[in-house]
Amino acid sequence: MSNIQDKIEEEREQARATCDTSGSNSAECAAAWDAVEELQAEASHRNRSKKKNSLEQYCDANPEADECRVYEE
Repeated sequence: MSNIQDKIEEEREQARATCDTSGSNSAECAAAWDAVEELQAEASHRNRSKKKNSLEQYCDANPEADECRVYEE
């Protein structure tokens, strides 16, 4: 995960530099910040799709097991 965070930081620095040289209202500046936003979205997506723990894996393979029962109120 730190690899994508490093990439986000690099893109931020590039976006700031781009906006400094071409102006904050330029298309290049907007595109640079779009790239940062896309990387942040990817990092968020990766964070949400965490691996299942051993019990979740077991219950996926054995849904009828006693340990996997779900009780509704």
